[in-house]
Amino acid sequence: MTLSYKDAGVDKEAGYREVKLIKEMVKKTFSPAVISDLGGFGGLFKLDTAAYQEPVLVSGTDGVGTKLDIAFRMDKHDTIGIDAVAMCANDILCQGAKPLFFLDYIATGKLVPEKMAQIVEGVVEGCMQAEMALIGGETAEMPGIYQENHYDIAGFAVGIVDKAKMIVPGKVQIGDHVIGLKSSGVHSNGFSLVRKIIFDIHNFSLDTHMDTLGMSLGEALLTPTKIYVKDLMPIIEHFDLHAIAHITGGGIYENLPRVLSNGQGLRWDVSSYEIPPIFRLLEEWGNVDRKEMFGTFNMGIGMILVLSPRDVDGVLASLNARNIPYINIGTITEGEKDVQLCGL
Repeated sequence: MTLSYKDAGVDKEAGYREVKLIKEMVKKTFSPAVISDLGGFGGLFKLDTAAYQEPVLVSGTDGVGTKLDIAFRMDKHDTIGIDAVAMCANDILCQGAKPLFFLDYIATGKLVPEKMAQIVEGVVEGCMQAEMALIGGETAEMPGIYQENHYDIAGFAVGIVDKAKMIVPGKVQIGDHVIGLKSSGVHSNGFSLVRKIIFDIHNFSLDTHMDTLGMSLGEALLTPTKIYVKDLMPIIEHFDLHAIAHITGGGIYENLPRVLSNGQGLRWDVSSYEIPPIFRLLEEWGNVDRKEMFGTFNMGIGMILVLSPRDVDGVLASLNARNIPYINIGTITEGEKDVQLCGL
């Protein structure tokens, strides 16, 4: 008796079928700067540095976390790739960088080409939203490490910015204006608490229609992370933003202080802020303290911009002209690199 790789649980033919399924959709993300095709040992991207005096590459990598469990339970896999792209693209955007290209990594217990193609379909959609090329990736079949119907996905993005235009710590000043760009939902953070609430405490069905949400609970939770590239690049190019904070795990309490200097803080009166329904439901169902909610979730604010008072009118005019939803949060004050929320 001879032993094959397939006998050990790895089906090479399934991998070949996956490549055939995704090849054409991936090409939709290509630009003239992509000078390689799928199947090589590395993705090739030709940099056009003519528009930059001192070009700096900015990179980021991230995954989707336990939001994947919602996709597994719903057997819906065509949006989770958008989340993977968003978590990377939004991070490098915070440095003022224009995203260039993306690579993904998917590991699974059993490679089902059609399921993998659905995941990559989401990655492609995310790359198109972020105006990035998907120039490579890896799918690993790992029996015994992952359950057959489970997978993990991570991504890696690279962007470019002129050194003089980089958004770096130290630019924020007391008196700067703070604007919050609205999120599309829970995004991709806090799902361990979400799952504790909806599965362990209440045993909700993801198919349950929620009138408050206008959709099923599962659909609301799988709403992809908003990608802010098209919203923000025109502002980055025309205004001197002092900081951009991507509000991910840890909420505003953890992420905004990352762009502040010693002696700076933010005081936000949230009493008049309308918290989106999905967060109000999670808070109620889990009997979660409001401060804990703001320290775990984005609470409806996915990106925060910090800018000079002289640029406020111009930035708001740009957002209004393009119907981009936002809220005025307040101004940077004296503090201890902290956020104080009032009216909780």
